[in-house]
Amino acid sequence: MSTQQLDTSIPSASRRRLLSASAGVAGAVAAMSSVAAAATGAAPQAHGTGHHHGGGYVSAKDGTQIYFKDWGTGVPVVFSHGWPLCADAWDAQMLFLVNQGYRVIAHDRRGHGRSGQPSGGNDMDTYADDLAAVLDSLDVKGAMLVGHSTGGGEVAHYIGRHGEKRVAKAVLIGAVPPQMVKSANNPNGLPMSVFDGIRAGVAANRSQFYLDLATPFYGFNRPNAKVSQGLVQDFWRQGMAGSIKGQYECIKQFSEVDYTEDLKKISVPTLILHGDDDQIVPIDDSAKLSAKIVRNATLKVYAGAPHGMCSTHVDQVNADLIAFLKS
Repeated sequence: MSTQQLDTSIPSASRRRLLSASAGVAGAVAAMSSVAAAATGAAPQAHGTGHHHGGGYVSAKDGTQIYFKDWGTGVPVVFSHGWPLCADAWDAQMLFLVNQGYRVIAHDRRGHGRSGQPSGGNDMDTYADDLAAVLDSLDVKGAMLVGHSTGGGEVAHYIGRHGEKRVAKAVLIGAVPPQMVKSANNPNGLPMSVFDGIRAGVAANRSQFYLDLATPFYGFNRPNAKVSQGLVQDFWRQGMAGSIKGQYECIKQFSEVDYTEDLKKISVPTLILHGDDDQIVPIDDSAKLSAKIVRNATLKVYAGAPHGMCSTHVDQVNADLIAFLKS
């Protein structure tokens, strides 16, 4: 059908709505084209202070494009997300802190969210180097690094691998260190069969697996739990945005890597937050051990809190973060 045929066969009011919708589509296409340019290596425009107009992409050492958000000014707070999520998992914390006058930065781990999906490099050494690329590109100094779950391992390994020259404080929330899997050095860890089951679930039907995983992640399987379908759906959305290969290979990184030596290298003040009803990363074999290894650590236990406490206990987590920032 030609444009002329459209114009003569559609009432004028409908044509106006059609033209308006077409303009919106054109705008969306232009926006997507801009994002695509960034993803293919076009450098984002940067302020003299190192800010990138709210975010963009940085190139990792192997050329992988790492997506990041960068909002506000002031003392920087840098967030590392858990598996299989992305930087959006920190929405509640980033909005709160930027409105309190802090600079907030979060990136999508490679193979997750909007970052590149390379076949290789899905290991904790590279994850730590990718975080370093973000911090170096933005010239971040005096930051408080905050890591949840796998992101806690990333924060610990970043410090173990790159030092504390850009770091003033650290926060580990529901974090996987020192090690999750049962081993000679970790006799009380979870059996390998647990993580083999996760691998099988991701490989067979990760869409259903992520929908199912959200329930214990947020503690929605507990009596009298207030279930949020929005959180369940957003967990699924974030998970499905990533690469199945990257996410599959990341399972080994959060389960088998031993972060003990990294924890020993952390000398900055460190706050460890963990829920005592965490069904994903049990507190006795994670936070309680990490608090004994990190030399300047404070452990705060959230009674009854699940693994996804940054979303279910927003006000409490935010209050603890800002209090630690000001301490």
